[in-house]
Formats: sequence, C-alpha cells, structure tokens
Amino acid sequence: MTAIRYRRQLRFGLSLAPDAAAPLVRIAQDADRYGLDYLGIRDHPYQRGTADTPTLMATVLAATTRIRVLPAVACLPLRPPAVLAKAIATMDRSSGGRVALGLGAGTSWDGIETYGGVRLAPGGARRALEEAVQVIRLHWSDQHGLRFQGEHYRTAASQAGPAPAGQIPIWLGVTGPESLRVAARVADGWIAPSSRVPPKRLAEGQRRIDEAAASAGRNPFDIRRVYVLEGSIDGRGSRGFLHGPPRQWIYELTELAVGHGVDAFLFGGHPDQLPAFALEVVPAVREQVARERAVTAVKHRS
Repeated sequence: MTAIRYRRQLRFGLSLAPDAAAPLVRIAQDADRYGLDYLGIRDHPYQRGTADTPTLMATVLAATTRIRVLPAVACLPLRPPAVLAKAIATMDRSSGGRVALGLGAGTSWDGIETYGGVRLAPGGARRALEEAVQVIRLHWSDQHGLRFQGEHYRTAASQAGPAPAGQIPIWLGVTGPESLRVAARVADGWIAPSSRVPPKRLAEGQRRIDEAAASAGRNPFDIRRVYVLEGSIDGRGSRGFLHGPPRQWIYELTELAVGHGVDAFLFGGHPDQLPAFALEVVPAVREQVARERAVTAVKHRS
C-alpha cells in the first residue's frame, strides 16, 4: 500500500459510550465546540445503565450546531432496518444533514438475546447486514411500491420516506474477511476498532477492501477508512500503542494516515482526555500529514 493512493481529507471525532450517568450532552457540546467532525455514539442497548443511542443522537443534534452524529455502530439485531432508516432520515432532516449511519452485524449475542434479538451464526449475521443496507437505502429512495424479499428482512411498503436531507453515508463496523468484502461492495466506509484491528492487521484489511471494491466495479478511494482509537493520552510515558503522551499520539496517527490510509479517527478514550486530543493532537496530525503528503506527491511526480 502506498500513501499516494489515499489522499482524502482527514476527519476527526469522538467515540462516546452512552453511560446514562455521564454528562453526555455536555461532552457532545464540547466535541462540537472543539471543532471535531464526528460524534460516534456506541450502541449497546442490552447493557445496564446505558442511554438509548437513537434518542441520545436526536438530543445531541438539537444541542449542537455543526458536528455530524452517528451510531458507531448501531446494533442491527435490535434495530429493524426499515424503522432505523426512518429514525436516521428524520434526524438528518431536522439537523440540516448532520447524520451518518454506522451499522454492525452484532457481536454480544447473549446480551442481544436477553433483549429479544435472534442469535445468528456468523454467515447469517453477515447476510443480514448486507440485506439491511439494501433495505435502508430503499427506504431513503423516492421509489413507490417498495418490495424487498430477503433471507432475513422483508418489506412491502407503499412508498419510501421520509427522504433524508442529503446522501447519508453508511459505514460498516466489521472485521472478518467476508464481512470486509461486504463493506467493499455496499458501504461508504469501514469502521475498525484499534483493539481488534491493530496496525499489523490494518494493512491486510485495507487490501481486502481495495480488492473487493475493485472486483465490484467500485473505486476503493470512495470508501472512507475510520479508525476507533481505544487508548489513553497522558504524560506518564509510552506504555504501548495509543497509550502515552500527545507527541506519541501525533506520531502514531500520522503513520496511520500516511502509511495505512486511515482518513478518519474517532477518539475512544476517556472524555476527560478530549481537550488534549482535540486541541493538541488533532491540529498537529493535520499539519504533519499535510507536510508528508506534499513530500510524497513531489516524489511520486519525479
């Protein structure tokens, strides 16, 4: 993989755990005030003490002015895609187009079953995820007489709607080889958590997406690469990948962007570390990546 292939403008955001006891709206407003691009809200409805993610999204959108909000990622087995499509489109219209959609096939199946969801084998969950993307896009269209007959989802609505304010990107939070191929075929982006996709696995995931996208007749450049940064920023010295002072984070994120093609980062550390991420790390990474891309572009032309 060469850096010249990935030159999409960098985006930065926060991955927020919806702990009902935390000042969630204030944290979201801070992220908005600091100039971050995205607020991803995790979706674990089966966990005790968590706020409902779509409800929190609507509240946050009403309390902020510019940041784009998404479930990162929506728990599909507990969120019927047709209903989810309506909720996301409604929020997009009411916020002036500040919504994205992250989708996951489901992983914590014990918790999902306790809330009435149906446990699926990996292959079934993967097929359900691909069908869900089709159903959601169908409901966001201007078609009449919607009909979809899949293995897991069926719809026969008389008409679509409401239509979103604009094109809502759909990003898939997946890690397995076959699921990555699904993302390459049908999604607008790939969300990879650093705990499950460390740098040594990231290149392989990127390669799989590139190859599957090309095989499907898509331009791999059109698929955004989102990396969830599960770490901590502090001054106690380096303690491994994404655990250390701001200068370490600046180096590691620059390498992820230039060397691995990541073009969006969601900070998943403690909200108390948000100022350090947004005000120290983000501007320095933007500057360093721009500098290294310029050098790479000159070498590529010569």
